[in-house]
Amino acid sequence: MTQRDGRAQGMHAQVVEALGARIVADPEQGLDPRDLGAEFGVSLTVIREALRVLSAKGLVAARQRRGTFVRPRAEWNLLDADVVRWRMAGGEGSALLGDLAEMRALVEPSAARLAAERRTDADLEALEEALAAMASAKQPDGAAAADAEFHRALQAATGNEMLARLHSLLEPALRARDTLVHSSSGGEDDPVPGHRAVLDAVRARDADAAARAMAELLAHAEHDARQAAHGTAPGSSPGAAHTTAPGAGHPAR
Repeated sequence: MTQRDGRAQGMHAQVVEALGARIVADPEQGLDPRDLGAEFGVSLTVIREALRVLSAKGLVAARQRRGTFVRPRAEWNLLDADVVRWRMAGGEGSALLGDLAEMRALVEPSAARLAAERRTDADLEALEEALAAMASAKQPDGAAAADAEFHRALQAATGNEMLARLHSLLEPALRARDTLVHSSSGGEDDPVPGHRAVLDAVRARDADAAARAMAELLAHAEHDARQAAHGTAPGSSPGAAHTTAPGAGHPAR
């Protein structure tokens, strides 16, 4: 790659970032490529390439006579990693965490139940490794990665490929949530005991206990996530956060 190519890619990435964040924050705006080129001081080629990237994320489209426009929100890929990040940065963090929580509260206790019934020794090993990594993590990114790996391993232990795929689709939102909580001042309640309770129930093949442990984990995680989203230290005064019964919508770990 030449130095010129590198500069072009850098400008392209900057335009994608700026436009994507702007669209998510304020969808009601025009997208004239020539005006955008003048605004960002880049060529039409750079603008068009950036718009192609945003089109792949479902944010924009181009039509003859109508030109380039922001697509209806219902057509956005809300699980795209960049779209998730832009939503979090644009003030939609609470809404995103709430939607994610409701979905996980519906799915994860049942997944834990299946994992307890179907897990293999290899599944247990993967869960143990993820839990050990979570316990030893020194940085927020490491803790978030281990947290995600534990839940990925749990979904894999169900033996249900659709559940495993669903977790992959949710992972950008999960990672955003985990990074928010693990990075918060004061830290969250220690997540290891809650995850350990899930693992112990899965190891014992106790499906009911696994489902209960996961529901409890989600309930604690709701408190942590809401405290972090509101800028207070997770783990402090659980009664200060609005909570609902498991299954009714909990931002999850």
